[in-house]
Amino acid sequence: MSRTKRAASQGQLTLSFPFTWGGARRNAGRKAGPRPNVPHRSRPIQRPSQPVHVTLRSRLAPLRSQFLFPSVRLALTRAARRDPDHFRIVHYSVQRDHIHLVVEAADKRALSSGIRSVAIRIARYVNDLLHRRGTLWADRFHSRALTSPRAVRNALVYVLANFRKHTRHDLKPGIDPYSSAASFDGGREWQPQLGTPPPFAEPPVRCEDSANRSPSADSATFGARTWLLRSGWRMHSPLSMRETPAG
Repeated sequence: MSRTKRAASQGQLTLSFPFTWGGARRNAGRKAGPRPNVPHRSRPIQRPSQPVHVTLRSRLAPLRSQFLFPSVRLALTRAARRDPDHFRIVHYSVQRDHIHLVVEAADKRALSSGIRSVAIRIARYVNDLLHRRGTLWADRFHSRALTSPRAVRNALVYVLANFRKHTRHDLKPGIDPYSSAASFDGGREWQPQLGTPPPFAEPPVRCEDSANRSPSADSATFGARTWLLRSGWRMHSPLSMRETPAG
């Protein structure tokens, strides 16, 4: 008797497999977190005449501390010196679990390469300091081109005064020591070129560049070259040490 006939005579059982792989299913896919991730889309064209506001979000907190901030700032300093003709960090602020940058870039490739250098250096320095391994950043970087003088001024307030958005409301007037505000010359109440000490809203953090072991004079940033960031935004009022970002 053939194998087929023998199987038929013995009442061979058939196995049914539920096909659940693929296709649309209820509650399928990555679950949404408290903050949506940056979509994986092609980055827009970067115009060299337009500054960019960049946000990097960390899995680790607090970056804004006397212990971690010096390493973060050293990483920013060395990343800024990498290729200032194509990518420049003009302003920055370090918050509890994210970093804001105002940068200038020659093109889309220079922007991506520069931010990648910043992200890699910060991750390496922080991980070495904490003797940890693994990913530091929670998401792709978010970027927004600043296309007008008003947009640039709003971004400067958002970056340099962002600490007021996340801290207590009774914080005294002053500048953020965890930012590049000490070298910012567009303030209403204080100008760094006058030679007076910066009016910090919080106790300042002493940072030393391990390359020369000298107190930092914010070498993590470069002067602006675009018209919008150098002088265009000054068509509007100077920044106040009491301003808080809107929204």
